[in-house]
Amino acid sequence: MSTKEKIEELRRRRKELFKCGGERAVEKQHKAGKFTTRERVGMLFDPGTFSEMFPFATHRSTNFGMDKKNLPADGVVTGVGMVTGRETFVASQDFTIAGGSVGEIHADKICQIMDQALKCGSPFVFINDSGGARIQEGIDSLAGYGRIFYRNVLLSGVVPQISIIAGPCAGGAAYSPALTDFIIMIKGTGKLFVTGPQVIKQVTGEDISSEDLGGVYAQMARSGVIHFIAENELDAINTCKRLLDFLPPNNTEPPPDYSGEELEISPDPALNKIIPDNPKEPYDMREVIARLVDNRDFLEIQDHFAPNVLIGFSRMNGRTIGLVANQPNVMAGALDINASDKVSRFVRFCNAFNISIVTLVDVPGFLPGIQQEYGGIIRHGAKMLFTYSAATVPKVSIILRKAYGGAYLAMCAKDLGCDRVAAWPTGQIAVMGAKGAVEILYRRDIKKSKNPEADRAKYLKEYEAQFYNPYAGAARNMIDDIIEPKDTRRYLSLALELLQNKRELRPAKKHGLIPL
Repeated sequence: MSTKEKIEELRRRRKELFKCGGERAVEKQHKAGKFTTRERVGMLFDPGTFSEMFPFATHRSTNFGMDKKNLPADGVVTGVGMVTGRETFVASQDFTIAGGSVGEIHADKICQIMDQALKCGSPFVFINDSGGARIQEGIDSLAGYGRIFYRNVLLSGVVPQISIIAGPCAGGAAYSPALTDFIIMIKGTGKLFVTGPQVIKQVTGEDISSEDLGGVYAQMARSGVIHFIAENELDAINTCKRLLDFLPPNNTEPPPDYSGEELEISPDPALNKIIPDNPKEPYDMREVIARLVDNRDFLEIQDHFAPNVLIGFSRMNGRTIGLVANQPNVMAGALDINASDKVSRFVRFCNAFNISIVTLVDVPGFLPGIQQEYGGIIRHGAKMLFTYSAATVPKVSIILRKAYGGAYLAMCAKDLGCDRVAAWPTGQIAVMGAKGAVEILYRRDIKKSKNPEADRAKYLKEYEAQFYNPYAGAARNMIDDIIEPKDTRRYLSLALELLQNKRELRPAKKHGLIPL
């Protein structure tokens, strides 16, 4: 065979790869509203930058007639390229080839590309679209999943890991996305569950559709497993790109820096009017966030899960920050089990990847209730105390209004190692709400009173005068400063700028024992 013929053979083989599972399989994929794996890769990477690795890999199993099957690239595309100018590794499963099923070589390709991401210190994106383990390969398929999970853990906290659920992701396969940092799931086509509807019906008798069991709203609002809902595949890819733009390539580097020479610290008088005079009246914390951050740009995470707290990424003077805030519009911003888990995981991520944390506090306490206690609110709430205390990145808190009891501490109080704490004049820091406190502190006086209601009102006024302001905390150095709301961006900008070179020494240990 001549050199020319060999080159032609290479071209022919490469052309075959782009046919994926054949015309009928591709047509079926498109009819289902899904792109092919190579189309997805083309959408993710900057034009002309993607370099595929292991394109000619194929299965080696001969079980159940597998030796007669042609599985181009063994059903998964792996490689590296530039996403908005930054190196990123990818594994993208091909449902048109054997349903994207995971076999020995399929898994080996994914593992090798994850190893490369770790060596190069670059993010890893995994586009999931698979029918699950390749049954014909038996234990080799299960071992492949195990190797992927192991690498998910090795990469954790070293490089960002993002999963896109573009099709089915069931059984053991669901645990790989769960081990990554962020999950983006596509509405309608994405399905994520450990046990499918048919098995559940056989075992428990419960009847449920795959959408209700493992669709986007089930896995966002109910379980809190996923982080972003995408309307379609293009939306998922764009969300992935936007997310990567906030993140550093690895844990040894800072996030992308778009800062200019001067800080933008102009006052915003509208913030002076944003807190209602009635302390029971809610307001939208998203509006506060929008007025504080660059270009009103806030990438909210898990917006349908535990909506009583808000988490997400923004920028302050061009630098990425992680934002945690109570949402007074929902449950008055109280902390419950789900909110505690949501905040704790996010704080943990920010700390691992050198992202400063800004906390906006308006919290009436931990949510009371029998189900909360039985569900372990003590254990879950303790996660917030643990993660904030363990975080060594710059931490700045602003107390906007209520900051009661243990929830005040859990929202990154000074005593949990917060570097800067400021309060608005509307701040209320106390062990508990005024009415409850009065009933405890003055119960004997009220019981003996000839006019209980009048005395109760008098004691309430006294308690509020003493505790329902930020000055007592400021007098004891628990609050660094009391600021006008309009000057909040200035305070945050200067604090974060001065904390850029923060260093914090901790006791030597393998790791702490978070109350899981």
